[in-house]
Order: sequence, then structure tokens, then C-alpha cells
Amino acid sequence: MNRSAVVARALARTTAELLVTGGVVVLLFAAYVVVWSDVQTAAAQVELREDFESQTQSAVTPSPGADATPTPVTAPPGDAMAVMRIPRLGDDWSWVVVEGVSDEQLNRGPGHFPETALPGQLGNFAVAGHRATHGEPFAHLDRMQPGDEIVVGSVGVTYTYVVDTTEIVTPSDVDVLLPVPGKPDKQSRKARITLVTCNPRWGSSERLIVHGHLTETVIGSEV
Repeated sequence: MNRSAVVARALARTTAELLVTGGVVVLLFAAYVVVWSDVQTAAAQVELREDFESQTQSAVTPSPGADATPTPVTAPPGDAMAVMRIPRLGDDWSWVVVEGVSDEQLNRGPGHFPETALPGQLGNFAVAGHRATHGEPFAHLDRMQPGDEIVVGSVGVTYTYVVDTTEIVTPSDVDVLLPVPGKPDKQSRKARITLVTCNPRWGSSERLIVHGHLTETVIGSEV
């Protein structure tokens, strides 16, 4: 074998080894990002839950027989504003919802769209969440079915919503956040909920949407 052939083979072998090594490094880095993001979000959720429980314990409970329902409490961006439980996604599925939907805020947990209604209010209580990385709270949101419950605990009151529909939309379809989703000229006469996440699970070309309406309000925290 001539010298040029030997050099060519050596170069090809080295290139292949570098590609394999590079691929392994990329996979390890991706795994690190996924695992570490989950760890960070889990730590943030512990802190947020402690803050929310502290708010709940210090809340004034209406006297027996009182008709007044506690007014939902607004929270600063990134702080706990509610706790959400979805039985369809598991008996232990429970996440603290933060105020805001920036990357920083969603990395701490599901986030409330600030321009939408608060829990239990007339209008549309809209919440976004990651479907992959950062604890992936909405990883299996595609399993939701009409009739499923979404339980939202605000300070001093618990709201139960029931799923009506699910749909796939484009990222630009922001009408899903309107007080009456998809109907910009209509005023809301009921309390609704909308959950938003990316679709497919490891992509972002679409949005998976879950719509529901309020069916029950209970004084006290049950989540």
C-alpha cells in the first residue's frame, strides 16, 4: 500500500473517531441539561410550595355560612400563585403555578399568563408549562380527555374545572387565551381554564391546548 493510501486511511479513521467522540459528548451534554434542569426545577418547586403553604396558613378564613369567596391573590412575577392537581396525570401530580410565562418563570414550574383571569374568576385562567425538561410538568398533557378534572388551589379556596376539549394550534394562535377562546368579540359569562404546552413533546412547531370550565368552588385549600 502506497504512502498516500496509508495517510488517507489514517485520516479517515481519525475523523470517524472524532465524530463518534463528538456525538458522545453531545449526548452526554444533552443528558446533563435535561437532568440538571429537572433538579433545578424540583428545588424551585420545594421553595414555592413552602411559600404557598405559608400564604395559605396566614389567610383569613371566612366564617361559617359566609357567602363571600376569598378574592384570588395576585403574585409578583416568578412567585407562587396557585397549586394545580390533575388526577389524569397521576395521583401524585401536583405543581405550584407561578406568575408569568417568561423562560425564567416557566423553568420554575407552570406559569400563569398575567393578562388572563385569576383562578375562579370570570374569563380564562390560562397556564403554560414545559412538556420536556425542567420537570416536564405537561409532558403527558395529550392524555387529557373531556370530563377530566383540573383542581386549582388558590389562597383560601379550591376550584375544580372540568375539561371540555383539546386541540392543536399554531404558536401564533393566541386567540386560545381570550376570555372566550377563539371568540374575540364575545364577553365571558363563565370561569374557564386553558392549559398550553408545546407539541410534539420534544418540539415546538405546534401548541397543544386543553380547555375547561369551572364546576365547583370550595372554601379552603384541598390540594
